[in-house]
Amino acid sequence: MTLVQANRFSSLVGEIYDAAADPALRSATLEQVSDFVGGCAATILSRDTAKLSIEIHQNFGTDTRFRQLYRDRYVELDPLLDRHLDLVTGQMIAVTDVMRHEDFLATSFYREWVEPQGAVDLATVTLEKSSTRTTVLQVMRHRSRGIVDDAMRERMRLLAPHMRRSRLMGRQISARSHTVTDLAGVLDGLSAAICLFDGEGRVMHANAACRRLFSDADLLVIVGDRIVARNTQTDKIFRGLFDPVGRSGTAAADRRRIELVTSVDGTHYLVHALPLARDGLPVRERRDVATTVLFIQKASMVPSLATDAIVAAFRLTPSELRVLMGIIEIGGVPDIAARLGIAETTVKTHLGRLFEKTGAGRQADLVKIAAGFAAPFAQPTRGDDDSA
Repeated sequence: MTLVQANRFSSLVGEIYDAAADPALRSATLEQVSDFVGGCAATILSRDTAKLSIEIHQNFGTDTRFRQLYRDRYVELDPLLDRHLDLVTGQMIAVTDVMRHEDFLATSFYREWVEPQGAVDLATVTLEKSSTRTTVLQVMRHRSRGIVDDAMRERMRLLAPHMRRSRLMGRQISARSHTVTDLAGVLDGLSAAICLFDGEGRVMHANAACRRLFSDADLLVIVGDRIVARNTQTDKIFRGLFDPVGRSGTAAADRRRIELVTSVDGTHYLVHALPLARDGLPVRERRDVATTVLFIQKASMVPSLATDAIVAAFRLTPSELRVLMGIIEIGGVPDIAARLGIAETTVKTHLGRLFEKTGAGRQADLVKIAAGFAAPFAQPTRGDDDSA
């Protein structure tokens, strides 16, 4: 390999790994791979060990019609593909490793599929192998370049391990990306405000409820990339939540701080700080890594309840559910009767049935039972309802 070729190889390896992080680069990279090894078309495909199906992952140089023909008929005539079921990862074979080239030219696979594409030969190398599937790189050689030679073999062998690692990295990156996206969606649906901070108190992530808090600006606001409380007392408490986190990495993991803070309009909130220990090191030495999570919830005697679950659990009627919610939100029988526009005796009748169905002996017990059905998810807004 000349110096120019070595430099091209080095550059191509970099492109192969870049394609792991950016799927948009993969098609162009496969074209570069095909050109570098001396091919006119390249395909990454896999076949299950039972020989029941194939999957074409990436392709360059073969049009849709020939890809479909390969799937429908010629995969069974390919003299190389099935051989890889018995080969180790990284092993490369060409037609002349399986049969004489003269015999290959007489096959229907060559005459009906390879030759019409302007090719004269092909070679494959195993990229991945599992108990269920084998994935290979298949490269066709144009008739103008002759049959597969030693240079093509060597270049395919050199590139194979990098392409294998790139595919593995790509799957890991994709899986993590989906996990992060899915987790962000779940967090956005929670009623509690959740915010992640790095070791220096900078905001790394805030869910929808937390962003609404910042937008309302009654309790917290964002200044730059940090959170500031709206009043001095709350800000002092808020800053204190981070003190145990920054001073002791190992002890911080066992400390959980819960504080009551107040917004400028007098609304009370519970703030729960949970340090996230990182390998026993002081978390302030960790930049760009989440070290603390804050849970912020409005202090209320009336949590968001999963009323459908309560109804199903105790087989409540609509009237009984309304009385139960009245007990939670209002309290006394006279007030409930006035709010619902029914007689006090009717409220007492429903209350008695609630005691029977739930096993509660007092109204306070009903409140405790209902609290066990608190829903962690935020109630849909009117806009959400309209869009549905």
